[in-house]
Amino acid sequence: MYISIIIPVMNERDNIYPLLSSIAKALKTTKYEVIFVDDGSTDATPQEILKHSGMNVKLIVFARNFGQTCAMTAGIEAASGEYIATIDGDLQNDPEDIPLMLKKLIREKLDMVTGIRVKRHDSWILRKLPSRIANFLIRKLSGVNIQDLGCTLKVFRRPIAQNLKLYGELHRFIPIIAHMQGAKMGEIPVKHHARQFGISKYGIGRTFRVLSDLLLLLFFQKYHQKPMHLFGFIGFILFSTGVMINLYMIWQKILGYDIGHRPLFFIGILCMITSIQFITAGFLAELLMRVYYSSPQNRPYQIIAQYHNGECVQIQN
Repeated sequence: MYISIIIPVMNERDNIYPLLSSIAKALKTTKYEVIFVDDGSTDATPQEILKHSGMNVKLIVFARNFGQTCAMTAGIEAASGEYIATIDGDLQNDPEDIPLMLKKLIREKLDMVTGIRVKRHDSWILRKLPSRIANFLIRKLSGVNIQDLGCTLKVFRRPIAQNLKLYGELHRFIPIIAHMQGAKMGEIPVKHHARQFGISKYGIGRTFRVLSDLLLLLFFQKYHQKPMHLFGFIGFILFSTGVMINLYMIWQKILGYDIGHRPLFFIGILCMITSIQFITAGFLAELLMRVYYSSPQNRPYQIIAQYHNGECVQIQN
């Protein structure tokens, strides 16, 4: 059994050594590697990681801040373990929960186990309330019954993690993406600690980003392979409505009524024009999907250095 632990970090210098110590204590009977992905830190976080690097510690350094989703993607690509775990670098997640999650994954033959943060030590207004609202909306709209979608602490089987194809800020919706791939998922209560060092990178403003990402994900969940089914349906409804309105207007004209200044006449014309636009958008979306599935995936981030055992193994200009 070999597990890769992926930790995105940004300005977490003071948390590095305590986190590595906690991981070593929690996984002392398990073969593991730790992959830090520095997401554009402006403090000495990379230097602190190198200072405490060992044979089982890797460091990936981004050229600038690309976001947590890109950091997770880079970590997954660099992982060599049979199992992959993701955990925050702020010490709020507890590494002691990883062995329990791994046992549940293996015992119940699951593809992914995600944590449920109990007794969260976060601000009620800025963190807990938006999280609860977002979790409720996501569960109802997506049909994926996961209680705590925002918990970073997760354990995957390697094939599932590698096929997530994360981009943008979709790390919040990993369970939904895994569900779309047919993954068997489970949940387990995990510990949650108050932040001791550094400052939180999240605020209430992320709620609006979550909702916009949710709309995108719901589209992909139902129509990512056949977008014409959505755009074409809307276009057909609008076209049919426009035709019926205009037929009625023609009948009114035959009866001798003036239709040139009637709002209903312009509504009928507008419906027909809009329907053509929706149908055209459907054709374009279909073409884009064909290009997407036939072309190699481009990385949305840039790595400037990669370290293993404290030694630089890769440099990109």
